[in-house]
Amino acid sequence: MIGGSLMKKPPRHLQKDSAESLWSSKYLPRLLRRQAVNFLLLGSFLIGITLLGQGLYIKAKAGLAQLLLQQAWSETLHSGRPAKAWPWADTFPVASIEIPAISSGKTIVLNGSSGEALAFGPGHLGNSASPGEFGTAIFAAHRDTHFAYLEQVSKGDIITVTNNRGQQFDYAVDQLRVAPWDASALYGDDYERRIALVTCWPFDALEPGPLRYIVEGHLVNETGPQ
Repeated sequence: MIGGSLMKKPPRHLQKDSAESLWSSKYLPRLLRRQAVNFLLLGSFLIGITLLGQGLYIKAKAGLAQLLLQQAWSETLHSGRPAKAWPWADTFPVASIEIPAISSGKTIVLNGSSGEALAFGPGHLGNSASPGEFGTAIFAAHRDTHFAYLEQVSKGDIITVTNNRGQQFDYAVDQLRVAPWDASALYGDDYERRIALVTCWPFDALEPGPLRYIVEGHLVNETGPQ
């Protein structure tokens, strides 16, 4: 009798509870882990699509802005007066930059370096020299749009800058360097006529950082209005 009682099966409700407990302890954590992984993958996919969309939007906006700025620049050169690319713009074209060695094409430069200006094109820093003057003419732009091509520039390349009077200035690149944004040492030399093209560094970074990539050159030739 004692042996028989030991061999008896537990009541059905206990069997059911035991089975559910076993399933919960064995399979439920796997299911939850699988669902968590799926949610992470879905979240990563959506974030990637959003970032890609933002990147394409920024590039498309920058490209369209340059088309409008080209028209305003042509009008500026023809009339001799500043022309805005769109009525509500708080800036206007003041120069064009071209680097023939890398087939950069002409990039229209805007007056000032405000956030709005840099969203549409390179900006000429107002406290720097004008193209052709003694000192350093400084131009800044974003690394993922208008100054993305700076990564391809080599020493000896010619940077051609045209001002709003049609004068052209050729600068030979003599220095490529990386420096902190607040220690660039670009304002110290007023005895030469120089240029500096500045953008964020590294080029493949996704977030803004404290370092700047600087392409510098010295004036080698100038011509009158074309």
